[in-house]
Amino acid sequence: QVQLVEAGGGLVQAGGSLRLSCAASGRTFSNYAMGWFRQAPGKQRELVATITSSGSTNYPDSVKGRFTISRDNAKNTVYLQMNSLKADDTAVYYCSARRGVGWYLTGDEYHYWGQGTQVTVSS
Repeated sequence: QVQLVEAGGGLVQAGGSLRLSCAASGRTFSNYAMGWFRQAPGKQRELVATITSSGSTNYPDSVKGRFTISRDNAKNTVYLQMNSLKADDTAVYYCSARRGVGWYLTGDEYHYWGQGTQVTVSS
């Protein structure tokens, strides 16, 4: 069982930056692929970044060049650096995890989820 705890959300002006973190329990964090998803009111959950167990990353076009996912296996933590934030980035952001070495790009492929952290971007 893996428990995920997100932190770092908040209110920021458009154009600003935030860094989210997600701390994972367990001793085999390095064997897990990690993802960040978001869900805005009335919208479907969408992937914003994923990082494989070996450190390869993937982003949708909507955040590419603005968001960066990274991981620190020594700290069992994954980060999401968000720059040039827009009002459309407002959502609850969720950290997710699953054991494996491949690419996992949909929410259904992840087995563990954090409680979410609110990000609000004012225009």
